[in-house]
Amino acid sequence: MRRSPILAAAAALVVACSTIYVATTANAAVACAAAWSAGSVYVKDNVVSKGGSNYTAKWWTQGEDPVLKSGQWDVWINNGACGGVVTPSPSAPSSSASPSPSVSPSVSPSVSPSVSPSTSTTPIPVGGLPKHALIGYLHSSFANGSGYVRMADVPTEWDIINLAFGEPTTATSGDIRFSLCPATECPGVESEADFIAGIKAKRTAGKKVLLSIGGANGQVQLTTTAARDKFVSSVSAIIDKYGLDGVDIDFEGHSLSLNTGDTDFKNPTTPVIVNLISAVKSLKARYGTGFVLTMAPETFFVQLGYQYYGSGPWGGQDPRAGSYLPVIHALRNDITVLHVQDYNSGSIMGLDNQYHSMGGADFHIAMTDMLLAGFPVAGNTANVFPALREDQIAFGAPSSTSAGNGYVAPAAVQQAVTCLVKGTNCGGYTVRSGTNPNFRGLMTWSINWDRFYGWEFKNSHKPFLTALG
Repeated sequence: MRRSPILAAAAALVVACSTIYVATTANAAVACAAAWSAGSVYVKDNVVSKGGSNYTAKWWTQGEDPVLKSGQWDVWINNGACGGVVTPSPSAPSSSASPSPSVSPSVSPSVSPSVSPSTSTTPIPVGGLPKHALIGYLHSSFANGSGYVRMADVPTEWDIINLAFGEPTTATSGDIRFSLCPATECPGVESEADFIAGIKAKRTAGKKVLLSIGGANGQVQLTTTAARDKFVSSVSAIIDKYGLDGVDIDFEGHSLSLNTGDTDFKNPTTPVIVNLISAVKSLKARYGTGFVLTMAPETFFVQLGYQYYGSGPWGGQDPRAGSYLPVIHALRNDITVLHVQDYNSGSIMGLDNQYHSMGGADFHIAMTDMLLAGFPVAGNTANVFPALREDQIAFGAPSSTSAGNGYVAPAAVQQAVTCLVKGTNCGGYTVRSGTNPNFRGLMTWSINWDRFYGWEFKNSHKPFLTALG
C-alpha cells in the first residue's frame, strides 16, 4: 500500500505466549534434561526429557509430545536414554496460546525473546467477527489527497479497521513507531485522547482495531534476534497505549526475501522469515486467544509461489517470489484473516495454468481460489501449500480508481464473491475449491478513499455481504 494517490493495502501480525522456556542443553553425561511440559514453548535446540529419554527440538513447538513426535519428519529428535535426576518441568503459561502449526519452521532462533511476558495492560476480549466482514485501512499517520478521517467518524459498517501504518525507525531496527498525522499535514486531525476514546468506542461496539505494520514506505527486516525482540516490545507498547485488538502484517518491497538455498516453505531458514514468525507467535502468546492477526501481502509474495519460490534451485528468479508462504504456513493456526492485495499486481498464473490480469471478477476468483484449494509450490507436486480455512480468507480491492491499480466496479467484485461462495456466475474459470459459504469477506484500501468517493465500496458491499447469510 502506498501513501501517494495510487495506494495499496496493508497487513499485520499477531501471536505470542506468556512464558517462553528454554530447557538445558544435553551434556555428555546423558543426564535427563528438564521434563517436557505440554504447556511450555520450546524453540530450536532446546532439550527436554520424557519417559527416560532426552529429546531435542528441531523448531518452535508447543504441546507436541516428544515420545509421539520424534519420527523422521517430526519436531523432536530422540537423543536416546538418559539417567540421573530429572529437572522439574516449568509451569505452564498462565495465558492461553494458540495451538502450534501443523508444520513449524525447522530453524528458529535458539535464544528466546527477551521481551517481558507480563500481561497486557489492555486485555483483548475474545469476540467474533461477522460471518462475512468488511475490512478497511484508515490512514491516520500521514496525509494524502483523500483527506483525514477521525476515528469517531468511521462508519459502523467497517468490522476491522487497520491503522496505517506502524513503521520502523530503520529497516533493520525492529523498532516500530506509530503516531497521528501532524495537524500541519492533516487538517481536522483529532487529539490523541479523542483517537484513543474513538478506538475504545469501536471495540465496545464489537469492531476490531489493529495496528498495520509496514506499507510501501515501512520496510521491516528482522535480520537479528535483537531486532525481533525490539519488534515485539515496541509493537506491544503501541497496542497497550492505544488499546488495540491486534496487528496486521503489510510487509512490502524488500521486507521479506528468501536466502539462497531456502527452498522449502515448510522449513524456512532465512532470518527475516524465521524471526518474523517467532515475533508474531510471541505477540499472540502475550495477548491470548482474543488477539486478531491479519495479513495483506501482494500477489507477488503469495500466488507467484505457484510458479517460482525464492531464487529457485538454480537461481535467476527474484528471491522475494512467494516469500510470504512460509510465514502464512507457520502461522496458519493463528491467522484471523488473510486478505491478499488483488491490486497493483502484474499478471499471475492461476491453478488453470493460465495468466490472469487485474480489471475484472476473473482475477479475484483465480487468485482467491488458489488459497482456498492449495497449490504446489514452484511446480513441485511433492511440496504443496495447503489450503487455509474458508473463514480465514478474504481478498483486497481498491475502493476507487485513485486508491490503486486494478479497481473493479462493485458488480464485478460481487460476481467474484458469489462465485467463490456459491460456485455460480464464475465466468470461464473453473473453481477448484468448490463452494465456500464461510468465505470471510472483503478488504479495501482505503476507508479514507472510500469516503472521498462517496462511500461506494461500503454502501455497495456491506449490504451484499450481510445478505449472503
